[in-house]
This record gives sequence, structure tokens and C-alpha cells, in this order.
Amino acid sequence: MSSTVSDSDAELFAGLTLTGEPEVAALRAAVRGVVLEPGDPGWDAARGAFNLVIDQRPRLIAIPADAADVAAVLRFADLSGLRVAPQRTGHNAAPLGSLDRTILLRTDALREVRIDASRRRALVGAGAKWADVVPRASELGLAALHGSTPDVSVVGYTLGGGLGWYARALGLACNSVTGIQVVTPGAEPRWVDPDVEPELFWALRGGGGNFGVVTAIEFVLYPVAEVYAGVLFFPWERSSEVLHAWERWTRTVPDEMTSVGRILQFPPFEEIPEPLRGKSFVLVEGVFLGDEEAGARLIEPLRALGPVLDTFAMVAPAGIAELHMDPPTPSPYQGESQVLADLTPEAVDRFVAATGPGSGSPLVSAEIRHLGGELDRVRPGSGALSRMPGSYIFFGVGMTPVPESVPPVHRALAAAKESLAELASGQYLNFVETAVDAAELFPADAYARLRAVRAGVDPRGVVKANHEIRVAEAGN
Repeated sequence: MSSTVSDSDAELFAGLTLTGEPEVAALRAAVRGVVLEPGDPGWDAARGAFNLVIDQRPRLIAIPADAADVAAVLRFADLSGLRVAPQRTGHNAAPLGSLDRTILLRTDALREVRIDASRRRALVGAGAKWADVVPRASELGLAALHGSTPDVSVVGYTLGGGLGWYARALGLACNSVTGIQVVTPGAEPRWVDPDVEPELFWALRGGGGNFGVVTAIEFVLYPVAEVYAGVLFFPWERSSEVLHAWERWTRTVPDEMTSVGRILQFPPFEEIPEPLRGKSFVLVEGVFLGDEEAGARLIEPLRALGPVLDTFAMVAPAGIAELHMDPPTPSPYQGESQVLADLTPEAVDRFVAATGPGSGSPLVSAEIRHLGGELDRVRPGSGALSRMPGSYIFFGVGMTPVPESVPPVHRALAAAKESLAELASGQYLNFVETAVDAAELFPADAYARLRAVRAGVDPRGVVKANHEIRVAEAGN
């Protein structure tokens, strides 16, 4: 594909300079989609992030109609001295920082979903959420490697790795990707895969949104008609007993079982069912790739503890979309995470002391997910995130609807993380909701390789990602 500005764009963008205000009329003339400035109708709705604490204030917002529009926005930004931040749902937006000289590129209109059941492949536009994909695949007896909420962008989730309910058996979503349509600064939309620009294809799978604007991805669907899945609810006061039992149990389960041990304090919101509203529990959530008989036998040691509510049953893949009970709409919150090399009984004690009964913790959710299995194996052809750097991962969330709620939530998140600190073994890009040096998210050799790829496709750093990989400099 051509890597130069087209003649038509050159004419439209003539006179743009790297200083001063961008000529917005020129961009509007170059695209079929929508371009918004502050004060335009729809501006505030378009700039919102999923976390309502974050106040995104970009210079412009572009909502491209197609990949050609994306290319035009990138050219315009490059010529105007602006940057471009691709975004769909606005999850994990805090690390973007200031958007003062940035075009927020919303991919909302790119919502094409095509499923080829015979090939077991899905081709999904950057505007699609998992809610647009999972039910359609499920009707065909197929499952995608989706995450814990249907409201997350398929592309954003996958570029950052994609840690889902089948992860211990089938790995990260990024490593089931078979092709990517991407637009890099100064270039036309093109398709990359293991044979076409393999180095860029490698970087996009787990390296986040640093290498251009992805407009569509193709990935493998798996032949799964039903799974054995559900949640065991126990009284909050039994947090220590249940989480110790869950930790021991994780040592015994096959890769086909992915599970979460979780302390959950439901807020008193009307949308929460009455039996749960305003109450606190310790939970075990799980998804087993197998039949009911084997699944029931597998969870029997936990079921024998006597849950107050047991939802485990055989369900179609679409039936686990809400299993994790994530908020379906934007909310004000703070989050923290940590990958763990292991989980010991002593660490469970500290974790419960920091987040469970008697702790005074305001966290809505404090969870530990079981990793391992396929997540610990490096397969040929894997992307930049080839494996998870640990056997468990902690993630905590606290609601911060008013400013005075922020300090206690920060303290509670810090206490939960500190309770597990001696087992810390790394971080996972999609769960890191504060600004960190991206070098901390990858092994040193992978990070150096990612920097080199970025230098080749975006040497001036036009694309702005939430965890930015620095452009490699000559000799570095």
C-alpha cells in the first residue's frame, strides 16, 4: 500500500502548519464521518470515558465512517502537529493523560461483525463490543475468547492481551488473532497477518494500541456449545474459610477450569437484584469447558462448604456474559491490580484482613483470578504478550462518586495490593489503570522489539496509546 499522503488529501490539507490552530474545515471536508469541536452538539457525550472520574478534554473528536476516514484523520493530525488517541468504550482511559493537543478518534461507527462458521472465524470492526459478537457466535455453537463484561470493546480488549473465561485452557485472546486491518500514520489501511508484515502483526497482539489505529480484527472461534458455569455465594463472614478452600482447590483443577475467588460488597443500587442489593459476600466464580457431570464433580469440594446461593449449570457461551456482574454502564471508580507468582495461605490471610470482614474496606470488589495452564505456555507464533507472568492476578475496585470518597478508596486499594506484595511478579496491561512506564509491562527483550516496531510505523509518535511504548531512537 502507498505510504504517502494522497493527492486529494494533500490539496485539502494544503497550508496546514505544525503550529497554530488546526484547520478543522479541512478535516471535515476530507472525511465521511463526524468531526466535533468543543461546544458542538454531542461533544460531551462523545468525549466521555467509561470511568466517570476521568474528564477527557481533547482538541477535537473524530468519528470516522470507515478505514479511509481513519487514514485521513491520521494524516491531518500529523500535518497539524496533533496526536490521535483511538478509543471505543473508554475503558482504561486514565493513563492517556492530557488530551490537549489530541484528536480523540472514536471507532463507534466501525461495528461490522461477520462470522464464518465453516472456518470458525469472526471478522469484527473496532466499534464492536463483545455483546455484538458473543450471542451470534453462541447461536452457532461457537465461543470467542471474550472477557468478563459484554460492554468492552473487542479490539481494545484483544490488543491489550485479552484475559477471559477460557484463558487457562485456550490462552489469551490476542494469540487467537489471525489477521488485523490497521492504519498507521502516513499509510493507507492494510491487512497484516503472520505472512504479511509479521513483525507489526506480532506487536499488535498484546502491545496495546501503540502501532496505529486498528479498524478490524479476525480471530479464531472455538467449538463450544455449552459450558458448566456459575457462582457460589457464601456469607461475607466466611471469607477466610472460603478463600483458603478456593486457594487449595486451584491446585487440583484441570486447565479447563478458570475461576475467581472474590470478596464482593454490593452497593445499594436499584439495578442490583433484591437478594443481593446492599449485601456482602465471598464468592467463587468459575467456567468449566466440559460436561455437567465432570463439572459438578470438580466443584464438589467447594459446594460441600454450603453456599447460600449456587448458580452453577450448563449454559451456552452467551449465558456467561454477566457472570462476573460488572457494572453495565459508566461509573466513577478507582482500580488497582497485580500479577502474582503464587498464592500462599499466609497471603490469603493478609488479603482477607485487608479487604474482608472487620477491615472497614470500602472496595466493592477485591478478587484474585487463577491463571496458569495455557497462560503459562509460550506457543510458536504468539504475539508480544506470549504468556502471563504469574499464576494468579489481583484486581480491586472501589466506587468514588464524590471527591471525598477517593482517599479512602486509594488507601484500601493500596492495602489490598500490599497484602500480596511479596508475591508480585509483574503487571497486565489491560488491568493497569494508572500511568506507568510501559517498560514495566513487558520483558526487556520484548519491550525493545516493540520500540523498534513503533519506530518503523510511527516514528513521530502520532498515535497516543493509554500505555505508551516509546519510539526507539537510533542506537537505543
